[in-house]
Parts: sequence; structure tokens; C-alpha cells
Amino acid sequence: VERRLGSLGSPYSIKDYKKVNPEFGTANDLKALVKAAHKAGLYVILDWVANHTSWDNSWITSHPDWYTQEGGEIISPKGTGWNDVADLNFDNQEMRAAMISAMKYWVTGFDVDGFRCDAAGMVPADFWDEAAIELAKSKKLFMLAEDGSSSALLEDAFNANYNWNLMGKLKSLGSGFGSQALIEGVIDQQSYTYPTGTYPLNFITNHDENSWNGTVQEFYGLAEDSMAVLTYTLPGMPLVYNGQEVGLDQRLEFFEKDPINWKAYGKKGAAKTLFYTNLNSLKLNNPALWAGSAGGAIKFIETDNFNVMAYLRYKGSNKVLTVVNLTSEKQTVNIPMTSGKLYKLGAAKPTVIGKNLKLTLTSSGYAVYSTKQ
Repeated sequence: VERRLGSLGSPYSIKDYKKVNPEFGTANDLKALVKAAHKAGLYVILDWVANHTSWDNSWITSHPDWYTQEGGEIISPKGTGWNDVADLNFDNQEMRAAMISAMKYWVTGFDVDGFRCDAAGMVPADFWDEAAIELAKSKKLFMLAEDGSSSALLEDAFNANYNWNLMGKLKSLGSGFGSQALIEGVIDQQSYTYPTGTYPLNFITNHDENSWNGTVQEFYGLAEDSMAVLTYTLPGMPLVYNGQEVGLDQRLEFFEKDPINWKAYGKKGAAKTLFYTNLNSLKLNNPALWAGSAGGAIKFIETDNFNVMAYLRYKGSNKVLTVVNLTSEKQTVNIPMTSGKLYKLGAAKPTVIGKNLKLTLTSSGYAVYSTKQ
């Protein structure tokens, strides 16, 4: 527990790449969890921290040359302030091989379906390429890079990365600053920075944002739900952070045990869960919203109200219309449409749509209409 922060320490301070933390259970517990998840139609990916280890990792004493050193001393990652971890040296081929072997251990021994690779941009892209090739020999994996700046990571190794750019814009919109053009710019940039088949992970919060910067209520206020809608209906894959599905309104401690009191959210929590259940069904049942090349195109709509954002996702006959009020005041808008029947988000029966859809949106409100529920 050398240099541990807090009573639990950082989950990104790795003591042993091939062991389950006994505080959470046993190896057999994890195998049972993965098996149960697969039976339920779910996939399981592990958070992988390749850039650094804890100071009590056995590699520190058995392979000090596997670490970055200055003046003969192992150092922490430069410029981070992460003094509780030791920086690994990716110029060392033996260390690379050991790291890939450790990743493969969880794929072949536990049947995990991929990795969310922490601080992926701090690790050389050619290592990830090498790892992806080796891991693919065992099974097809989903590889997620916790990085939003290096498109090189998406060329071979990763399927998706973090859409930090979008989150920054959503914070602006949620605070009442910006217009549809803000999001159009993000989507335009994505059109030429993402290789075919890759896509961004969209989010309104995550573990870092919640612990260090604030809750979704602090970020977005009344616009929380409408911003979440954007993460589901804009191109990409949505991320839902734990607690988000019940309206978590606390900053969780990073280095301490800080469990969520799920029951405390009561009816409001149940309503929020239903909201995300409906969004999940929307995403699953409408191919226009699928991620990457499997999904459809996007067309932004010019309306008669610049305070309202509107866009259409479409693939073949499948369509999803998203309309969002960007202000804290009620807004009315007219949307030019093609006549037909569409389902409003959460509705059991379709709505007959004419050539003009007139909507009145509440403060920071939204409306979503789709071909399928």
C-alpha cells in the first residue's frame, strides 16, 4: 500500500495484473459474473491500466528496468501529479510482452469481451496495435480508448474513444450558451477524424467528472435529460455512469468507499430509470441510431426558432427526429416533415405526423420521434 491515497487507494494503481482484488471477491466470482452476464445477453469489458502500476507491484523489484527512470530512480508519470503510481517504460519489449500476456489472461481465462483502456493516449499507439493483433487471436473484442485526442489509436487497435469534445459542448448548451451550430461543428469534425467503423462514446458524466468536477445537476440543471437524449441520438455510443440511471446527485469519493444509496432515490429514481430504459429501447430498435458504419446519417434541420435544435437520423426507411429546447424558457417550433406515423419517446402508440410538426417545448425540454419504439 505504498503511497496509497485514501483508505482504499486509487483503482488505477495496479498491484497485480493477473489477480482479482479480494475486497471485491474471488476469481471464481468474476467468472460466474461474466457467465451470468453473457447468459443475459450482456458483454463484460475490463478497465485496463497499462501506463503505470502501484509502487508495491512485484515488477518494481523484479523488473525495475520495465519502468521509466531518472537518475536511476523510478518515477511517476511526468506532469500528472499521480505520485501514487510508477510510470512504465514502453521502450522495454519484455514489459510489453508481459502486459499483453496479462490482458490475454483475462480473455482466455475469464472470457471477458474487451477492455476500456485507461489513459490510452499516454501509451504508444504501436503497443495497442500489437496488443489488439495478439488478443484478436483469442476472440473478437470491443476496445475502448479513454482518449479523445489521438485518432491514431482508432486506426487499428480501438473501436471507440471518449467524446470529450462533445461533453464540453453539452456543458455549454446546458448552461444556456451556444446554439445548434455548436453541435454541427462537433459532428462535422467527427466525419473526417473517425476511421470507418469506429465511433465516439458520448456522455454527460463519468467517474472523473463526477468525483472531481461536479454532478450532472451542477453541470446541466434542468437540461440534464435533454443533454442525455443527445448522447443517445447523435452519432456514437452512449455511456451511462453508475447512478446516472436514478439521478445520482452526489459527488462520489474517488479514494474512499462511497456506495450509492439506490433506495433513497424513490419515485424520482424510478422515473429516471424509465427514462433511460426508453432511451435504450430507442437506440436498440432503430438502426438509424446504431454506432459507427452500422448506423444512419444525420441531417440538421433549420427551423423557424433558433432557440431550438433539431436533427434527423435516418437509415433506409428508419428515422429518428430529435428536437431540443436550448433555453430555460418555453419554446414553440415548426418542423418540416414527411407525412407518416412515428412513436414519441416512451409512447405505446404512434403519432400521425403531417407535413409540419408543431411542438411546444418546456424549459430545456426535448421531443424524440422514431419509426420504432
